[in-house]
Order: sequence, then structure tokens, then C-alpha cells
Amino acid sequence: MSETPLPFMVVSLVVLAVFFVVDLLVIGRRPHVPSTGECVRHIGFFVVMALIFGALIWKVAGSKPAIEFYSGWLTEYSLSIDNLFVFVIIMGNFAVPLRLQRYVLSVGITIALLLRGVFILAGTALITRFTWVFFIFGFFLLYTAWNMVSSRGKQEEYHENGLIRVLRRVIPITSHYDGERLRTTFEGKRYFTPMLVVFLAIGTTDVMFAFDSIPAIFGLTKDPFIVFTSNVFALLGLQQLYFLLGSLLDKLEYLPLGLAVVLAFIGVKLIMEALHGNTLPFINGGRPLEAVPEIPTWASLLVIVLAVGIAALASVLKSRHMSSAAAPQGAKQ
Repeated sequence: MSETPLPFMVVSLVVLAVFFVVDLLVIGRRPHVPSTGECVRHIGFFVVMALIFGALIWKVAGSKPAIEFYSGWLTEYSLSIDNLFVFVIIMGNFAVPLRLQRYVLSVGITIALLLRGVFILAGTALITRFTWVFFIFGFFLLYTAWNMVSSRGKQEEYHENGLIRVLRRVIPITSHYDGERLRTTFEGKRYFTPMLVVFLAIGTTDVMFAFDSIPAIFGLTKDPFIVFTSNVFALLGLQQLYFLLGSLLDKLEYLPLGLAVVLAFIGVKLIMEALHGNTLPFINGGRPLEAVPEIPTWASLLVIVLAVGIAALASVLKSRHMSSAAAPQGAKQ
């Protein structure tokens, strides 16, 4: 049950819908490469809007929902940045022309929002009826965190899933793009363009992203309104962030470690909350374990800010150190 007044929720959802349509379905459909200044202004606008939105929640509903929103938004935004690595790989693997990448991202992000909406509804229904699902969410996040750490340093590659491999066998697909079109004519015959495969690759990848992000946000808040709005704000401006970071993504070396800390922390928090609301007969006879401490909301926000901030700062410092160390060698040559 949300602590936010209904009129505020209705107005907020309408405004967010307008933001989303303008950001992805109007601006995102213009096939061009945005400039650095355009990207900075676009991202800055939505960051400021998120900060203002959290302040408004604080005013109308109190500090707890506001801190939950800020925590959820920062977590989802950080995970979205990490997801850009995969988008870069997919774009390169399918040789998407640079001028079309913005359009592809707009469609992919739209699919991501729809999928997350479905996952949020399913997650809300599950946690309302079955508190033990927190155990599953918690251990899944711990596994995800471990996987991030153990796979660090390995070269990421995109591998087509079974759906796309089957698609290539059953329908004719050309090797060249025809603008934004999904269908084209080649030598008098109708073919699908690689754009169809790219959309399927982005969409099926978005499903895997949702498996990470939705349990993470439910570990910070149970309010469906906060869960949904934090996800929307995390996705707004993401395509501009993609172009702004560009080749810099590979320089954020320690970001996966920071995200692993965040996910592990939320995983432990979820398991502790599950023990508080325990209904499983083989754990303390189905009675809650009141001795297990509760982690306050402000502590979650602090851990998220420190983990992601330190990881980003360490990445920037290492990148600068490597650049300065390589400079003298380049000068000698």
C-alpha cells in the first residue's frame, strides 16, 4: 500500500508519461547522433527532475518514501549504466549504423519499461501473498553479485539466444539495413532487415535486466508507486547517456564491483526482512525471528551512494593514471 496521496500519484504518472513520450517516442525517433552538449543537457534535466520529484514525495508523504525513492532511483540508474555495456556489444555485433542507434535504443528502452511494469505487478502480487519470496529474491541478488565479481576482467561477448537463431533459419533476413524499416525489397523479393533481429536481441536482453533490477528495488521499498517511478526515472535519458559515455564505458572498470556490493547488501537486507516476516514452518516453527535487526532506509541510501560513488571515483582515477603513464611513451615514439 502506497503512503503517497492518490492525486499526487495520478499527476505524477501523467507527467512521467509525457516525459517518456517526448524523450523516447519524439526525440528518440530522430535518426541522428546527439552532440555532447545535447546529451549533457538532456541527462541533466532528468537528473534534476528526479531530485525534485523526490523532494515533492518528501513534502506530501514524508521522509521515508522519499529516501526509498532516492535509493531505488540510484540503484536502478546504476544498473542501467551497467546494462549499457551489453547494448554497446549488441550494437557492435549487429553493426547498427551510428545514426540509427538512437532509434534502436528508444525502442529497446520502451520494451524495458513495459517488461518492468509487468514484473513489478507480478512482484507486488507475490510479496503481498508470500513473504517467503524474499528469500528467493535475496539469494538471487547474492548470486548476481557473486557473478559480477567472478566474471570481472573477462571479455564480454554477445551470444545470440535460441529464439534469434531459430528466427534466422525460418525467415529471410538481409545483411543490410534499410533505414528504420523492418521489411525491405531486394532483387524483387521481400526480406526482413537486421533491425528485426536487433529489436529481438535488445528485448530478450531486457528480460534478463528485469530479473536483476526488480528484486533489487523490492529490497528497498514495497511501495509499487515508488518502484515504478524510480524505474521510469532510471530509464529516462538513458539513450543520451549511451552516446555521452560511448567509448568511456570500458573505463568504468570498477563499476561492476560497486554494483556487486549494492546487490549483495540488498540481498542480505531482503533475507533479513524475510526472517522478520517468516511463515516457513522449518524456520523457527514459522514464527518471525524478532532478534534479527532491521536495516533503516537511510542506511540503504548511504551504502548505495558510497559503493557506486567510490567505484566510479576509483575508475576515473585509474583511467587518468593509465593515460598519464602512457603519455610519455607516446611522446617518445
